[in-house]
Amino acid sequence: MSRVSAGELRTLFLFEALTDEQLDWLAERGRSRTYDGGAPVYQEGDPSEHLYVLMDGGLRMSRLVGGEDVVVNETTHRGSYAGAVRSYVEDAGELYQNSVVATVPSRFFQLPAAHFAELMRTFFPMAVHLLDGLFIGVRNSEATVRQREHLAQLGTLSANLAHELNNPAAAAVRATGQLRRRVAGMRQKLSVIAEGGVDPATIHRLVELQEQAVEIAAKPRPPLTPVQEADREDQIADLLDTLGIAGAYELAPVFAAAGLDTAWLDEVCAQGDPEGPLRWLADTLDTEGLMDEIEDATGRISTLVAAVKQYSYVDTASHQEVDVHVGLDSTVVMLGSKLQGVRVQRDYDRTLPDVPGYGAELNQVWTNLIDNAADAMGGTGTLTLRTSLDGDHVMVEVSDDGPGIPADAQPRVFEAFFTTKAPGEGSGLGLDNAQRIVERRHRGTLDFATGPSGTTFQVRLPLVRPAE
Repeated sequence: MSRVSAGELRTLFLFEALTDEQLDWLAERGRSRTYDGGAPVYQEGDPSEHLYVLMDGGLRMSRLVGGEDVVVNETTHRGSYAGAVRSYVEDAGELYQNSVVATVPSRFFQLPAAHFAELMRTFFPMAVHLLDGLFIGVRNSEATVRQREHLAQLGTLSANLAHELNNPAAAAVRATGQLRRRVAGMRQKLSVIAEGGVDPATIHRLVELQEQAVEIAAKPRPPLTPVQEADREDQIADLLDTLGIAGAYELAPVFAAAGLDTAWLDEVCAQGDPEGPLRWLADTLDTEGLMDEIEDATGRISTLVAAVKQYSYVDTASHQEVDVHVGLDSTVVMLGSKLQGVRVQRDYDRTLPDVPGYGAELNQVWTNLIDNAADAMGGTGTLTLRTSLDGDHVMVEVSDDGPGIPADAQPRVFEAFFTTKAPGEGSGLGLDNAQRIVERRHRGTLDFATGPSGTTFQVRLPLVRPAE
């Protein structure tokens, strides 16, 4: 390394407006350093120790994305600078945010970060205050908006979950009330049968027929066409009407839906006065149906609760082996009300191994991608979830059949605060957040392909946990 004259520093656009005193100050503290073509000047993630200003030659700047260096700038312009460019800002970070390589034999003016910070604070205090405030303000604003984005997403998920839970809960409450009335009616009808002087053998036979009716109703059977179902109801209603049973056309659908026919009902009628036994059996079948409805409703509630636990990874380690299918399915459940008009098609490779990762954070990725897909389709269409093995990565694809992303918006899809939604409908941080989680937290990649027939987002997650 060698010293650089104040005169040569003035030829660089970055320093041309400085005073002689300031140039002398820089020349005393900085040094000229040469690099061969292809030699690294500094590496991303290393301690941010120097500011580098290109004096001769060329440089290539890159950033690490998905384990690969992505070039963000390449120039031979004298005075181009890189490295510890924000060292004068408090809490600006202590690591290089990119990598720089000399593209040809090059010479750089190298200034220690501490001296650059001293230069700015000594000679340009007002500028430092302004830039410091701008940097911290933008960072805090972004953090606030991200927090609001997470809260908005939580509110959406909570509303969806409340909607999904309300339906089975209301069904269970309704069925429970009806069941209470049916059971009371059965007790009364059984009392009427017993008081009618029916012998114990007949009562025993009626109980057997009751069990038989329940068994027949529970068995799967080929579905009837509407015409066949109407014919069976008419046959049963005619039989009941012939026997003088009041409300025959109200009882007939109950027996027909249970798979009972006139031949079976004849067996009941052979036990004596059919009025009481038939109504008792009808209430029995109604009761079984109501209990099935309650079982189905409570089962749906249990499924939703399980989906919430899977989505949030409650009571589990933050980093673990994650089954992406569980996360995808629980996210679909959480977004159930928004996907009511959407057909969800799953094309899963169930042989895929688990991926090392943060399950709750990956579910944020699936939420953003699926939510965006539903918006792109306007609430109707086909959502395709596909998983496959892509080398040493698991690939998850989320596809919609919407109109695609406009050409002018495609380069900015992952840009923070950019959104194609109407004002108030999106913050523009969903895909930015998804990219951060996939690429920074999991060292994977997030890409997309779009066209007039729809858009597909592709997430690749490594099967081996990368070094921190």
